[in-house]
Amino acid sequence: MSKVTTPEKLFDVPDPTDPLAAPALMARAEGVVEKHAALLEPLARAFHERGETLYMVGGSVRDAMLGRGVHDLDFTTSARPAVIQEILGEWGEKVWDTGIEFGTVSAIRRGETVEITTFRSDLYDGVTRNPEVTFGDTLEGDLVRRDFACNAMAIELSLDDDLRLSPTFHDPVDGLSDLVAQVLDTPQAPEVSFRDDPLRMLRAARFVSQLGFTVADRVFDAMRDMAGEIERITAERVQAELDKLMCGARPWEGIDLLVATGLADRILPEVPALQLETDEHMQHKDVYRHSLTVLRQATELEEDGPDLELRWAALLHDIGKPATRAPKEGGGVTFHHHEVVGAKLARKRLKALKYPKHVIEDVGQLVFLHMRFHGFGEGQWTDSAVRRYATDAGDLLPRLHKLVRADCTTRNAKKAARLQRTYDELEDRIAEIAAKEDLARVRPDLDGNEIMEILDLKPGPEVGKAWKYLKELRLERGELDHDDAVAELKAWWEKERA
Repeated sequence: MSKVTTPEKLFDVPDPTDPLAAPALMARAEGVVEKHAALLEPLARAFHERGETLYMVGGSVRDAMLGRGVHDLDFTTSARPAVIQEILGEWGEKVWDTGIEFGTVSAIRRGETVEITTFRSDLYDGVTRNPEVTFGDTLEGDLVRRDFACNAMAIELSLDDDLRLSPTFHDPVDGLSDLVAQVLDTPQAPEVSFRDDPLRMLRAARFVSQLGFTVADRVFDAMRDMAGEIERITAERVQAELDKLMCGARPWEGIDLLVATGLADRILPEVPALQLETDEHMQHKDVYRHSLTVLRQATELEEDGPDLELRWAALLHDIGKPATRAPKEGGGVTFHHHEVVGAKLARKRLKALKYPKHVIEDVGQLVFLHMRFHGFGEGQWTDSAVRRYATDAGDLLPRLHKLVRADCTTRNAKKAARLQRTYDELEDRIAEIAAKEDLARVRPDLDGNEIMEILDLKPGPEVGKAWKYLKELRLERGELDHDDAVAELKAWWEKERA
């Protein structure tokens, strides 16, 4: 692909050709300031009395214009950190200065959090993304160093002659035009911006996912040409951006941008590798496109907001296919056991990205289990198979249901309906057996103490083997009464000792 496009808008933004578009968006942002006037007016007066200026800035202004809702209020100011700290100490109910070396002080009042940072004009060494912190003297100098023009607008908390709040809009890099057009472009040349901080390239993909924006042609070209610079960024920072991307409204578009620019080759190489493989059902252009479709469909099945582990499993569920590709007799290809290989690759990649152990294990297990449903013929699920499916998934079962349904992407309407109907029947079977047998707590019919007493054993590996045998028996045949369980255990033990 050459450029990433967005099919529809996520937010109510006026038509770019409408001459009233820009004033309407400015009014939205100023309305947010006015909505918080009772809170912000005393703050603005305090800065005014010190001879300092104060501006709402960045994502707060952008989100206000998009109607996203503004939860935390970000500001920049001419005041130096010590002055900010003094003012917030009087204004706020609680103040913290963990970022004061970077010029940032935060406070909370009446449930609202504000973060105020001194104008910055940092210097970068082109080796790390950590700048030499330098405080600036102008708003324009602060805004031009920001990542994207749509994040470089400001609303001054200015006061009228009666010292009442009278917000004033500032847009020295024309971010408003980009916002109306829903385009991500950099205030400076993108090559300069990304060389200063390569993480901004990942932020571009993240905003594509979160906001539904496209990237300007020159931004796309710079991301492609400078993809190698991302290796200056630590795995922890990459992971943090990927989290935000994956939990955005359109994660498949953010991933697509990473792949198209070559950034994914550096941080998530298993995903672009899928472009080399043709889906064995010939339903999709390639397995990569299929994986993006599964990711999109998985997000549509979510019920309580973004599910990071489900989304990662959806994206990575087929990454074992390149390593397992083999020609099929009569034409086509197969990917036998790609779920086993894929689970290992998913765990390895997420570990390299410094994900928590529980995320690594959950995503790996979902990838491992995603083909289990397809291993059984339609309507041929035995009670034993149903028990194993549910117990192997454990707490992941609700996610596995969504993943398997999302993976049914055939364009054949009759086949798609048949697959969904079959899965409906499986869920009904699970619910039916669970109601009778409490599948969430499937355990052998005899516990370890009973096993040791019946077989006259002391604690050791033999007890574990006996326990495992009884659990397999429980899964295969369902609950046994006590006498039958004892008889089965004794028969098994006789064979073991023979």
